[in-house]
Amino acid sequence: MPHQSDSSLAFHLDQASRRLGEAGIADSAVDTELLAAHVLGLSRGAVQAAVIRGAELTADEAAALSSLVDRRVTREPLQHITGKAAFRHLELAVGPGVFVPRPETETVVQFAIDALMADASPSPIGVDLGTGSGAIAMAMATEVPHSRIFAAELSPQAHAWAMRNTASASNLTLILSDMAHAFEELAGQASVVISNPPYVPDAAIPRDPEVRLFDPALALYGGTDGLDVVRVLSRRALHLLRSGGLLVIEHGELQGADIRALLKADGWVAAATHLDLTQRDRATTAIRPPAEH
Repeated sequence: MPHQSDSSLAFHLDQASRRLGEAGIADSAVDTELLAAHVLGLSRGAVQAAVIRGAELTADEAAALSSLVDRRVTREPLQHITGKAAFRHLELAVGPGVFVPRPETETVVQFAIDALMADASPSPIGVDLGTGSGAIAMAMATEVPHSRIFAAELSPQAHAWAMRNTASASNLTLILSDMAHAFEELAGQASVVISNPPYVPDAAIPRDPEVRLFDPALALYGGTDGLDVVRVLSRRALHLLRSGGLLVIEHGELQGADIRALLKADGWVAAATHLDLTQRDRATTAIRPPAEH
């Protein structure tokens, strides 16, 4: 193993990773490489290659990396520091005031994408209620380019981030609205309604400081049992979907049975809860029944 000089990239990465690890950050080496990539204007892979080549940091680069590590040690989300979050094939702009999209949501949106792809309509309609950063809506719009996607967000701060992230999609319409009143013009026409609503019970404190201290409360808390917004979503989706249309809801790992019961009481059929990659309940889907005559 070659000797690491105090100016080598490898030395600074080791120091930074140790500091993040001591702060309780699980993937400290990954975060360190991503912070270095941000400072150096490189990809994470290019940072790893630079370590192998024995690259060195200038004093300014070392200071910049150290200051970003200082912020991450406070548990400020990595995505707030770099200003971007990866989601499926997208890179989204994020920061204070918007919920940072999570890897588990990447699997949830697949249900909506599959339904849009299977739809016989030449331009199937997908609706994302409570779009946050616009992650789900942009995934649908870009991966099913013949679809028409409609997204609503209640928070002005989050809506501003979503505007930035969805501006390039010509088949996507974004509005500032609560979900209970969004897209009246689409009544009975949507093929898919999807939402990652706030579902944390008011009394539950999220474990991760990144969530507890930095994610907006409006995106987290859903009333006493966490399902207040899901109740609104169920009623609105029944109004927006065509017969046979699909509802997709992301939720907490202990909420599947309660959500299925809620949906059944509202008249949905074929409610089913699905596991994420960690084998935890993560999403529930249901079908809008034909209208009764």
